[in-house]
Amino acid sequence: MNDYIDHKWYFTAAEMRCLSIPKKADAGLRSTMISHGFRSSKKDFTFGPWRVTTAKNHIMKSKDIERLTEEMNLPSLPEMLFGDNILRIQHSNGFGIEFNAIDALKRVNKSEHTVKVACAQQWQESRAVSEQSQDVVRPYDWTFTTDYRGTLIGEEMQMKVTETTERINLEKLRAREQIVFFDEILLFEDELHDHGVSMISVKIRVMPTSFFLLLRFFLRVDGVMIRIHDTRLYHEAGKNYMLREFCKRESNITELKSVPASLYTDPNEIAQHLTLKLRECEKLELPEQEAVNEDLQ
Repeated sequence: MNDYIDHKWYFTAAEMRCLSIPKKADAGLRSTMISHGFRSSKKDFTFGPWRVTTAKNHIMKSKDIERLTEEMNLPSLPEMLFGDNILRIQHSNGFGIEFNAIDALKRVNKSEHTVKVACAQQWQESRAVSEQSQDVVRPYDWTFTTDYRGTLIGEEMQMKVTETTERINLEKLRAREQIVFFDEILLFEDELHDHGVSMISVKIRVMPTSFFLLLRFFLRVDGVMIRIHDTRLYHEAGKNYMLREFCKRESNITELKSVPASLYTDPNEIAQHLTLKLRECEKLELPEQEAVNEDLQ
């Protein structure tokens, strides 16, 4: 693959101005969102000791939804749940990290609302009727907000998570490096009974000397608020760790009066206008100094 990819989805607009990276179009790589009508597919890409696996499948069947709803102790699940979609980054020694919808939903608050608005009760009641539930709908986070950051994998060994002050190096990401692999996966999406949207997706790009991933949860409750949870994951060849940055941004619509409403539906554009609520930086340390002699090519 000899093309360069649009870096926009990795950063807020403010970060993009800092990077000042020109675009080189490739329609196959720069889709704005995955179509819901795609065929099931699986990709494997190996680079150095790492393998990236992505799987795209159809929306879960109703019988599987019913079983999962009971298992997760949630009154309802997102309308479009891609339970078999996955993005996995795995070392040849078995450890790594993966991203999937089921684990993301495990981080949803099961006992109370995180967004209390007039439409919440109406939404829950209508959802219960549509799913033919005979139970009284109890409070839970009807927006499916999640602070999911990925799932560590490995039977014999796993990466160790530690806090750090080190940040992802934007200077190195400024270079127009060749993209040898790119993919994006939608995990779930819900239109909140026509009151907005709640969705989470993950994207990855692999370069000759590094890989970079963005997991994004985006919530818009029309007329009320906008929330974005971003997890960025970066690994550079020769380093014995990955860097993971998690950010929470959120603003009420009343705080966004100076922002054109047309931006509300574009996570890349609206992110720079939202208030930063939390930033946490972590190292995911590779076991036994695995990356000292690593070569991604």
